Amino acid sequence: MSTWRRCGFVLVAAGSLAAVAAGAQEKAAPKLDAAKGQQIASQVCAACHAADGNSTIPGNPKLAQQHSAYLVKQLTDYTVRSGEQKPARENPIMNGIAGSLSEQDRRDLAAWFSRQTQKPGTARNQDTLELGQRIWRAGIPDKALPACSGCHNPTGAGIPNQYPRLGGQHAEYVEATLKAFRDGVRHNNLPMQQIAARLTEAEMRAVADYIQGLRR
Repeated sequence: MSTWRRCGFVLVAAGSLAAVAAGAQEKAAPKLDAAKGQQIASQVCAACHAADGNSTIPGNPKLAQQHSAYLVKQLTDYTVRSGEQKPARENPIMNGIAGSLSEQDRRDLAAWFSRQTQKPGTARNQDTLELGQRIWRAGIPDKALPACSGCHNPTGAGIPNQYPRLGGQHAEYVEATLKAFRDGVRHNNLPMQQIAARLTEAEMRAVADYIQGLRR
């Protein structure tokens, strides 16, 4: 076989493989329907989180602008998976709601909330602002506590597909979540359980208030 024919054969083969790979990737990647997500949010989520994800209830998290992959994971953790006796994350309200959603519903819902703009919050306690800032930026070396900003970004924006957005989140919700991690009530993230166990309640309250005031 001549050189140019061999080259042509290789190029055609490579092109065919690339086309197959692209087709497989397109088939594997789920299509997202944010409009469907908006519909679900309005009907199912609005009472607790607001239709646009900007919850006005301090004990319920803001979902607006949260990373889509994180939202999908949490909704999945609220459901009982095959072979398990209970969900990875337990909440009597959310377990029932998440269990009623299909995998596509979760993805569509996450797509909707992730595309909304979060309304910023404000730190309220000037007396603990310095402590909260120090924990966020530098951690507590004496306790081998890492800086929160190392995983969640200095501005609190998080890192897509890895760590959730925290900036602007309700202080009450953040504090309650840290306590839940510490007490083992929430047990779907081992690193956070270990970190929360090293914080006093005063430190939790300080960093939660500081987080509420973070904005990008």
